[in-house]
Amino acid sequence: MVMVTRQKMKVRRKRRSGSSARLRGGAIRRSSGFSRKGRRGVRPSTGRRYAGIPLQRLKAKAWAAGARAAAQDGAEKGSPQMQACFQAWAQAERVNQLPFTALLTASLAYRRGYAHAAGLSKMWIPLPLKGRASAIVTASNEEQTLPAVLAELRKLPLHEIIVVLNGCDDASFTVVDRDPRITRLSFPERLGHDVGRAIGAAIATGDILLFTDGDMCVAAEDLAAFLIAIDRGEDLALNDLTPHLPPFSQQDEVTRCKAFLNLALGHPELKANSLTAVPNALSRRAVRTVGTAALIVPPKAQALALVRGLKAGAPISVDVIRKNRLRTSNSGAGNAVARMIVGDHLEALGEVMKTEGVRLRFSTIGRSELAKVRNAR
Repeated sequence: MVMVTRQKMKVRRKRRSGSSARLRGGAIRRSSGFSRKGRRGVRPSTGRRYAGIPLQRLKAKAWAAGARAAAQDGAEKGSPQMQACFQAWAQAERVNQLPFTALLTASLAYRRGYAHAAGLSKMWIPLPLKGRASAIVTASNEEQTLPAVLAELRKLPLHEIIVVLNGCDDASFTVVDRDPRITRLSFPERLGHDVGRAIGAAIATGDILLFTDGDMCVAAEDLAAFLIAIDRGEDLALNDLTPHLPPFSQQDEVTRCKAFLNLALGHPELKANSLTAVPNALSRRAVRTVGTAALIVPPKAQALALVRGLKAGAPISVDVIRKNRLRTSNSGAGNAVARMIVGDHLEALGEVMKTEGVRLRFSTIGRSELAKVRNAR
């Protein structure tokens, strides 16, 4: 009898623990966007939630808001008007405070609703930017890719697009559309991407400066992340190349130089992310702080910005390593471009050492402290 009672008690404990586990599991599923109906878990149209709103509801809400904005009487229909309406709606509904992925979802849905109601196509992607944005594109003999690059940029609410053509002997000049937002600068000699970006930055008037190259097409939805990052307070928005890099033992000298510069300046969280890689963006404050001439040497501009207390981050990852156009100058071990970038990083370190000292952000450890660290292993 005692053994039977003990067995029953064990069964009861198992049932009780099982039911509590099922309750805990149900709570987890509900918090992740799943709901329970009977014995089966039923997943709604989306499992993701932003600010307490399911993503599908956010899409529907944004679509309806866009359609209402287009239906307003007395307003000229078009991308500028849609941009203004979206900014007001995003602020009123606090959509502008959502994470970028949710913000972009709402933006695209708003555009679809507006375009549907207005009977228009080829609309901008509306973004809740507080300031004006400029884009700088450098190109040298890029007639094949430049039209696609500009087509993506025209999808964004940019104040201006500055195209710096240098050393072109193809049809790059003629393939640039005659768009009121586009300014063409043409130089007969090759300047290089870095000099071209510095020239573009010198004449840009925007509060946000977005940089990209004419030899690789980056989707407007990805470029928007750099604009939003600067608009929300960053001074440097870098391309996060970390997911596309090999382990440290297999990295080349360029990648290691980038990582070392950030580490030496007290920003290990930036890893190997650098202004050397596009796309990237700068705030007007960053341009004023480092000067447009410093942009000729991107690592130096980055180093000056970091030691002067500017904010830097890497809001999104764009795989430009795979997209990068291979040339004789940038392929193979010890190629000319790699040697130049390594030299740029040495110049950057030398520049900041003038004011920060040769140790930079590395602390000096005495022999006794070093011995303690070594003996503790």
